[in-house]
Amino acid sequence: MENQFILQRMGNLTSKRLLDVGSGLGESSVYFALQGAAVTMVDISPRMIEKAKEVGRYHGVEVAGYASIGETLPVPDDSFDIVYIANTIHHVMERDRLFREILRVLKPGGKFYSIDPVAYNPVINAYRRMASEVRTDDESPLGVADVALARKHFKGVETKFFWILALSLFLKYYLVDRVHPNADRYWKRIFLETDRTLGWWLPLRALDRVLTAIPGVKWLAWNVVLIGEKA
Repeated sequence: MENQFILQRMGNLTSKRLLDVGSGLGESSVYFALQGAAVTMVDISPRMIEKAKEVGRYHGVEVAGYASIGETLPVPDDSFDIVYIANTIHHVMERDRLFREILRVLKPGGKFYSIDPVAYNPVINAYRRMASEVRTDDESPLGVADVALARKHFKGVETKFFWILALSLFLKYYLVDRVHPNADRYWKRIFLETDRTLGWWLPLRALDRVLTAIPGVKWLAWNVVLIGEKA
């Protein structure tokens, strides 16, 4: 849902210069390239970068890539129309430095789009404690102060929250399907679902569109999308 929202807001990517920070295995980078963007990847792992380039070649597109941390992006100033950074900010301790780097590499009028988990929901926090074997020690989900920090650097920062009642799907995996969080990544199980198996869940997702628009309540969401512009 988060990426669908971001793609709607990005619009036509033809000939756009896009930087994917924390690109991982390159799934998003390759998708953006297939939509016509000129994509550059940055990831902390050199092996991830090489594998992502292989994925691109398999799908008939070329993507550039550099092994680096997000706080020191190895690309020139004012060079990208879009910076996409998914599930990465919550791994970064020096977030002010990261936002300054994103600001530096964006062209004037360019935008960044991010997806990250939120800190406050007690159900998802219990899941995080249980999923100790499939999470890293440096994770620190986003809070109110992080959004304020983004607004310090970027113009017109927009937030869009996802997953409050929809998190009942995670409860179903644990209580009904008896799958421990360490045995399988719940967010990956979602891709095995169909409209038929999610019939009971779709009304909850619809109600979330109301709940995630309510001040205060929205901070109980699992994920937040941030969108900001370089003035």
